[in-house]
Amino acid sequence: MKPSWLYCSNFLFPDSPIPGQSHFQIGAISTAPDYKGFRFPSEIISHAVWLYFRFSLSYRDVEELLAQRGIVVTYETVRQWCQKFGQTYANELKRRHGKRGDTWHLDEVFLKINGKTHSLWRAVDQDGNVLDILVQSRRNKHAAKKFFRKLLKGLQYVPRVIITDKLASYAAAKRDIMHSVEHRQHKGLNNCAERSHQPTRQRERTMRRFKSPGHAQRFLSAFGPISDHFRPKRHRLNASVSRALMQDRFQVWNEVTSGKTAA
Repeated sequence: MKPSWLYCSNFLFPDSPIPGQSHFQIGAISTAPDYKGFRFPSEIISHAVWLYFRFSLSYRDVEELLAQRGIVVTYETVRQWCQKFGQTYANELKRRHGKRGDTWHLDEVFLKINGKTHSLWRAVDQDGNVLDILVQSRRNKHAAKKFFRKLLKGLQYVPRVIITDKLASYAAAKRDIMHSVEHRQHKGLNNCAERSHQPTRQRERTMRRFKSPGHAQRFLSAFGPISDHFRPKRHRLNASVSRALMQDRFQVWNEVTSGKTAA
């Protein structure tokens, strides 16, 4: 089996469980992409979706890159492909990853959408895996509870520890939903979650901000799993391990986008 490593804070963690460390099984249901009725084959559609979510490209940029390969489509077609298949691919990638750590880092950042301030809530585990995101207009207890419920949906267990900043909404919501879970509130412990916002910020600038809260939620829900799948922290790996890891990632991507389901 080829080694697979993830980097978070100043440590390397193996992709598989280590003794004494509990994980979480994601309860996502596998749904194969349905290409029925589409003129282009799945290889072209999935390549366009990969280009859009993996790199900071616009739909017109993807249209141009496909044209260079002799594939004539409009940017509107690319948009439809991304909206139709992006979330399906992302869901299957999350399902295949399967296991998550027992320490959750939660954080929120502000998004400006149509002149109004919204909060992007994000949770990652101790290995740097993004667990989920939620765009909301508020940062109060109700908003925190809604995010907790979204995180716990489909999971068989609760985390051992959650780590947040000192926003009071977290503690109030935790008392109602996860009262038995240890809660550490310290900004310095939450670097994992804070760093996980960086790709979103970069993409937000490229897109010149999101058009609506729904647009942000839809895009980021697909962007996170797809982008993370192709960001295995290669700067921490030697060349041979990095190449082997990326080969594995592309093999998984090809299986996901071709409709092959994993047990």
